[in-house]
Amino acid sequence: MFVRMVARPLMAKVKETTGIVGLEVVPNARDVLISLYGKTLKEIQTVPEDEGYRKAVESFTRHRLKVCQEEQDLETIEKRLGCGQVEELIEEAQDELQLIAKMIEWDPWGVPEDYECEVIEDNAPVPKHIPLHRPGPLPEEFYKTLESVTTGTLQDMIALSKKDGPEITSGGSLPKV
Repeated sequence: MFVRMVARPLMAKVKETTGIVGLEVVPNARDVLISLYGKTLKEIQTVPEDEGYRKAVESFTRHRLKVCQEEQDLETIEKRLGCGQVEELIEEAQDELQLIAKMIEWDPWGVPEDYECEVIEDNAPVPKHIPLHRPGPLPEEFYKTLESVTTGTLQDMIALSKKDGPEITSGGSLPKV
């Protein structure tokens, strides 16, 4: 009797599956996250202080670590962070640690002061050694919608589009062409 009273609430807290193929349940996810976030904060110290990457990683890692330290319940941690399941957060933290190691190896912030970069102005001719990556023109509908949004006539455009074609609802299927 005593075992049922104590064990039943504890067993209810352990989820059986993440619902994501290949992602196993981690019963001690909170402890794992706290450990990973601590390692992340330690590793990111090797990145220069004024780099945006370090600032971003420190900011979100400290926030996530604080939430994990404040909360005991995994569901509450997931809700407060709003970034998926704790098992997904564990994978993200592991990936971030790998990225930090790569960033330290690549040293993208170590550009020498005397390095000169070729700057191409908007109307300047592009040198032949630089490939052109200019997107094609956008559809006419895009420009109509953009104009509607900027002039405040979006409702008119919606009404007009409803006249032109069949209405698609979330419960129905697409019309056959």
